[in-house]
Amino acid sequence: MDKRSSAKIQAPNSKQITMFKTTNYRQIIIPPCPPLVRLRRRGWGDLKLVFGNYWGLGIWNLGIFFFLTLLVFNVGCQRDKAGITVAGSTSVEPFAELLAEEYMRHYPKIHIYTQGGGSTAGIEAVRSGVAQIGMSSRHLSAKEKDLYSVMIAKDAIAIIVHPKNPIKDLPLAIVREVFAGKIKNWKELGGKTGAIILVTREEGSGTREAFQKMVMGKEAIALEALVQDSNGAIRQVVSGDPNALGYISLGLVNEKVKSLNISGVEATSENVIAEKYALVRPFLFLFNGPPAGEAKSFLEFVMSPKSQKLLSREGLVTVLAKSSGG
Repeated sequence: MDKRSSAKIQAPNSKQITMFKTTNYRQIIIPPCPPLVRLRRRGWGDLKLVFGNYWGLGIWNLGIFFFLTLLVFNVGCQRDKAGITVAGSTSVEPFAELLAEEYMRHYPKIHIYTQGGGSTAGIEAVRSGVAQIGMSSRHLSAKEKDLYSVMIAKDAIAIIVHPKNPIKDLPLAIVREVFAGKIKNWKELGGKTGAIILVTREEGSGTREAFQKMVMGKEAIALEALVQDSNGAIRQVVSGDPNALGYISLGLVNEKVKSLNISGVEATSENVIAEKYALVRPFLFLFNGPPAGEAKSFLEFVMSPKSQKLLSREGLVTVLAKSSGG
């Protein structure tokens, strides 16, 4: 008899997904038709699934596999309801969810299901046809530009600390050195003595990829940084630790955290519009071809003056419809 080793992952409906590895076969048992696995914010946080390194795949690739698998189950279980699925960036997700709720208020017979998972997961969901709309909080790579993309808003990445932290401004080059682990104590930056606790996003996150490109360049984020799976989770960690340093979407900054000026420039919508603040990225809706049907209707709603004004009130910088198609 084969010897089996098993690992269990707690599923959102309190049932368990059991994974078996044997020398001769591999099996996944998933409960049929689970309730909607939203992978969405709960108080701005996200459901966190922890994956092992099975089948010789990397953790991130396995995470993508399970995300798409659960998404397929959700779509299948909801097939009796007219609607669309919007999946991807956890940075875009709360804003897309807000717009979806407003859209469904006007069109109660239509259901829009919002899912998190990260920008890369959203791109794969659109490619596979599991989701009608993908969300990305980063620019598309060369191999992804065959997708039809629409910029629905601009967002800035804010570098945040605890409100009691006396530091107010950091040069961009210093931020890079800190996140690279070259500066380890707040005293070196003019603050109180205390080890700097770095907080970062996970691999595959659009926020992390944008931060890596705009801030880190060729430098790697220090391995000792705490990894969180959403902007809301980073905000929660920083709000509870006076020595923490993290980065989140400007639209999610609130009174629980303080955003730092970067090289003398405050992180505000006005400075983003004036192109004074450097850490700016796009919020994209993605389609596997020109949008049609209900997806097109929702996009038109998102790009309407009323919806753009709503996004502006939420801290984003609105834009005119800009699209590109492969």
